[in-house]
Amino acid sequence: MLAWLTQIFTWWNGQTLNTRFHTWRHGEQVGTDEFGNIYYRTKGGAIDPALGVERRWVIYAGVSEASQTPPGWFGWLHHTVDTPPTQESYEAREWQLPHLPNLTGTPQAYRPSGSTLREAARPAATGDYKAWQPGA
Repeated sequence: MLAWLTQIFTWWNGQTLNTRFHTWRHGEQVGTDEFGNIYYRTKGGAIDPALGVERRWVIYAGVSEASQTPPGWFGWLHHTVDTPPTQESYEAREWQLPHLPNLTGTPQAYRPSGSTLREAARPAATGDYKAWQPGA
């Protein structure tokens, strides 16, 4: 029941009812990524007259956060490449790290040393800062 209410009243959680209907009627699944996001295109690769290219979209598994789109799928969604990652045999180089979504605003966010949000104690002030005072 909660899932249906979420689809009716929120656009940031997966897909809305309208998106579900449009995908069922006009979409063709192309593949999924390691995050569980599902990628679609217009059935048969039909060209959208308004865009001049085929329409491509993603249904996010959970919160709709664009930074959860891995680089290969990002390129395919934005028509940078024509071949979706499911039809390629790409192997990452040993120096390439796995894709991570943007973690800003989460407990896993990057906090450099000196951040007030970091658990460790801040380093002592060095005395090179002089506060501004009006009229000085």
